[in-house]
Amino acid sequence: MPASPRSIIFLHGFASSYDHGWVQSGWTDILADVNVQIPPLDLPGHGTRGEQWQPEDFDDIESSVFASLPGPTPHWAVGFSAGAQLLLRMAIAHPEAFSRIVLMGISDRIFATQSTDEMIAGLEATDDSEDIQLQVFRRLAATTGNDVDALVRFLRAPNPALSIEDVAKVSCPVLVIVGERDDEPPVSLVDALPDARLLILPGVDHFATPSDFGAIDATMRFFDLG
Repeated sequence: MPASPRSIIFLHGFASSYDHGWVQSGWTDILADVNVQIPPLDLPGHGTRGEQWQPEDFDDIESSVFASLPGPTPHWAVGFSAGAQLLLRMAIAHPEAFSRIVLMGISDRIFATQSTDEMIAGLEATDDSEDIQLQVFRRLAATTGNDVDALVRFLRAPNPALSIEDVAKVSCPVLVIVGERDDEPPVSLVDALPDARLLILPGVDHFATPSDFGAIDATMRFFDLG
């Protein structure tokens, strides 16, 4: 195993931000205690650094985010939900650029075309949706200061389904972490990855996954940091 990293890439979920996803949840402090930094990265259309992104960046978000990653390769990286999907796509396109990755809150839905129409309608609606998940995303967008129009642009970006053959291109070790109360465990994804293991967090839902102690402890151990 390579020496432990001094910097780890963290990619937050949809409607979140670097500050909400990793600073407020304690990740930056936890890693600072072991002299590891988390570069301040926001996904396109998200966070206070949203103005750094140009309209053309939404044409190929995967390539835009990859080009923005700081520091030398290979990267050690963590992604949650939409950030996990992006991280997986980057590891497929650039397997040599990643040493170890952690995918949180991801499911086998990556193997199917996912419509974002309902989520877009929910974000743009003037009244509350009956869908609890949509309510959470709307409240999250509001509390993190994200712009709804920018989030809609993110959702409308191309996001084709992956194949088993695509996933098999990932060459680095992968830790997949999901909550027991999230979607069905991503068994097909884990089976398709050449070097992966799955951790299911008992009683944990999708949104609580990245701040759960079990997820933090497993990630630290996976990176040989504790």
